[in-house]
Amino acid sequence: MIRPTIAITMGDPAGIGPEVIMKALANPETRAICNALVVGDANRLRKAGKIIGERLEIAALREADDADFDSGLVQCLDLNLVPDDLPFGKMSAAAGEAAYRFIEKAVQVVQAGSAQAICTAPLSKEALHAAGHKYPGHTELLAHLTGTPEVSMMLVSPRLRVIHVTTHIGLLDAIEKIEPGLVERVIVRGHEVLVRAGLTNPKIGVCAINPHAGENGLFGRGEEATKITPAIEACQRRGWDVRGPLPADTLFFLAGRGDYDMVVAMYHDQGHGPIKVLGLEAGVNITVGLPVIRTSVDHGTAFDIAGKGVADERSLIEALRQAAELAPKRDSAASKV
Repeated sequence: MIRPTIAITMGDPAGIGPEVIMKALANPETRAICNALVVGDANRLRKAGKIIGERLEIAALREADDADFDSGLVQCLDLNLVPDDLPFGKMSAAAGEAAYRFIEKAVQVVQAGSAQAICTAPLSKEALHAAGHKYPGHTELLAHLTGTPEVSMMLVSPRLRVIHVTTHIGLLDAIEKIEPGLVERVIVRGHEVLVRAGLTNPKIGVCAINPHAGENGLFGRGEEATKITPAIEACQRRGWDVRGPLPADTLFFLAGRGDYDMVVAMYHDQGHGPIKVLGLEAGVNITVGLPVIRTSVDHGTAFDIAGKGVADERSLIEALRQAAELAPKRDSAASKV
């Protein structure tokens, strides 16, 4: 097997993305697991390198296939979109437009076969919107760019995997949107990822919506029975080990100690809270259901510390590791065809 090529999007160039990318690429572990192709702005990477005190040199590429991963240089597909005087730590439409174009190009690179997966540094939703791109975040943007009607967000930490039935919508809207077909499709997507990762019969726990899973109708309006249970039963008929609906507080405790391979959360904060309590530095966001593999750091642009050289790169390194593990495998012979 040869190392997969991962297209790393710079994210918002005014955020910490350029810094954590340079820190991660200076780590020998990163070079051992993948060929890293940064899709972004070469000048911005050079500035970030100076900020963090790292002397890695940048190779500015016009085409992805020009990359030389044995050169010792950071390989950057240079879109040359970032104004030289763009300050770190400030939201701007210019930075939002650049972030959008980086993602758009990375999708094209993977679809052309020049990379096997995408790993994204954080963008600013406010900057993205200011540039006229009205998407709630990376997940929805990538679904649009790949023509995918429905995807799911999975968060992964060393102790917990969580896939979400709903994400960036209000709580009342989320409860209304949840229905058996959607819940089943999310479980199916999560099961496929776990099997691809080597778990032949993963144990999946499904959260309830209401406290105590509704306590047999005492809490809520019967949402567990009407919205969730039919999906679980459908998956069980496939022969899968899927259990629930279970009280979220108990389920996350059990999953955290290793009793479950994945938790299915019904809404954004139900799933995000436990993962973030375990530590942002090790969290990874995986978009499930796309025709391309996409992982991401599980933190934001951190404008308050951008440009100061103190950002933590561990989440990006873990995201690259996950991308490399999930990427389509190639062997040396196939690469010569």
